[in-house]
Amino acid sequence: MVLRSLGSLVVALLLGGSAAWGQTSSQAAVEPVADGRPLSAWIADLKAPSPQSRNAAAYQIAGMGPAGVAAVPALTEALDDEIAAVRFPVTVALGEIGPGAEAAVPRLLQMMDEDINDEIAAGARRAVRRIKPQALPER
Repeated sequence: MVLRSLGSLVVALLLGGSAAWGQTSSQAAVEPVADGRPLSAWIADLKAPSPQSRNAAAYQIAGMGPAGVAAVPALTEALDDEIAAVRFPVTVALGEIGPGAEAAVPRLLQMMDEDINDEIAAGARRAVRRIKPQALPER
């Protein structure tokens, strides 16, 4: 009887432990990580004083692909950065996020027509093509 109770206790601990392990791993998967830093840290870096930090943040978020969707509002705001070397990787990041970045499409369409930097205008077009191709104007 003691062995039966002890066996039940062991089974319960194993099942409970694996359930707790599953919760821990799913909690860790909630926020993507790049280069050892969570997405929220890269989002904060989009407003860093250094253009190099903002550029690096945009590229790190781009590398997260669709998992970086939480960065869309900050990336959309960063499309107005005065530094072209920041705006371009922001267009890349939005394109890599894909359909989840649909909220940025109106601003990207505007950039296609108004940005004086041809590379950025082309980057905006590529991003829209990956996010919502039907939004592209017909040529």
